Amino acid sequence: MELKNRYQYTYFIHTFLINKSRYGKYISRLLKDEKFNLRIFEKQKDLELYSYFLPRMRNFLFKTFDLNKERLEKLDELPFDTKSAIIADMPCITFEYDLKKDLQGKTIDENSIFFKIQKVGVVCFNTGVCFLYLKTNIEESDKFADVLNFNYKFRDINQEYNNLKNYDNIKLQADYFEDIQQIKEFIIDITGPNFDSIKIDLNVERFYTFGYTCIDQSAWNVNTTFESIKGEFLKYIDILPNDKGMDMEDNGNSKILSFNKFSKIGVSKLGVNLFSSDVDINNYTVLPKEYENQYLYTYILALYLKVYLKKLDYDFKIGKNIEKTRKEFIEFTKKIWIQEITSEDFGSLLYQNIRQALEVEEQYGKIKNKYDILYRELKIEKTERMSIFIAIVLVITLIFNILNWMGLK
Repeated sequence: MELKNRYQYTYFIHTFLINKSRYGKYISRLLKDEKFNLRIFEKQKDLELYSYFLPRMRNFLFKTFDLNKERLEKLDELPFDTKSAIIADMPCITFEYDLKKDLQGKTIDENSIFFKIQKVGVVCFNTGVCFLYLKTNIEESDKFADVLNFNYKFRDINQEYNNLKNYDNIKLQADYFEDIQQIKEFIIDITGPNFDSIKIDLNVERFYTFGYTCIDQSAWNVNTTFESIKGEFLKYIDILPNDKGMDMEDNGNSKILSFNKFSKIGVSKLGVNLFSSDVDINNYTVLPKEYENQYLYTYILALYLKVYLKKLDYDFKIGKNIEKTRKEFIEFTKKIWIQEITSEDFGSLLYQNIRQALEVEEQYGKIKNKYDILYRELKIEKTERMSIFIAIVLVITLIFNILNWMGLK
């Protein structure tokens, strides 16, 4: 049976690093760009986010919750450079890009996959770690196979030697971008050169995926079993093309969580993707919005752990400003690593599983071992320097006492 979609979207997330010395200028550039808008989170408007995250993590991810109308007015009255510096100092900020809403005329082509970019945004942490996201959805098709093929191809558009002919059957429906090449140029324009990202071994050629798909209940309902479509689900969470066949087996590399009876989330190194059936009305009404709000930021936070740990690991390796890096590692451990992010049971479970899939626990352990070794070496070095200093003082004191004694004679 060919699966049909009731509703779907995919966020493609690109990680990049801005050098700390240039971070302030980068934020200033986004603030000056009329197409970028700083997102101001409001308790009433963003109540789900506000309620989901615990206070410490909420303060870390969404500092603008603190900006009431009066504070915003005072911030806007400040000179631009001062305002920019205050915003750049916030732990985490989100910018949303203003896309044109006009659509091209519909083109009928049964061999093409039409898609639309609904939303573009940038999430930046004041450590220089940033994420660009593109929210897409398939147009003119209800075939689940098209979702599989589109996700599989689009996530690699940044590959340097990728053949653009591979995307000939993927067509843009919005008029802001003319083709895939223009999207690539747009990404480079926002993220800049990849020098700093490559230094810390970030994969800048592949997007992470954060997807939501609700299929028609004819394939998954109270009278059918999930096992009958599990192969399609596994292709979806592993971001594989449709032609992989139905005989897919769980390789154990992905974590599978049940959100409710008719929705499952697959968590892997490659992404976090939710698969559901419209037999439950919430799966195409309430859950899609909930998923792309608090759970999207849960995923971005876990990705931040991975990227920032890579940055710390690099800083320890090059051996410059070890004391500064040591303090950053301790602060990261206290303020982020050991913190719970939510009191919601499923959110906590999802966050833990994403951390495991991204292997950040192992990453943290390796850096901690390096830190312990470096700390002991520094301590020994300081002790040796102190011992030498004390020895020199004792020798000088002895000589001084001898000279005094000889002078008395």
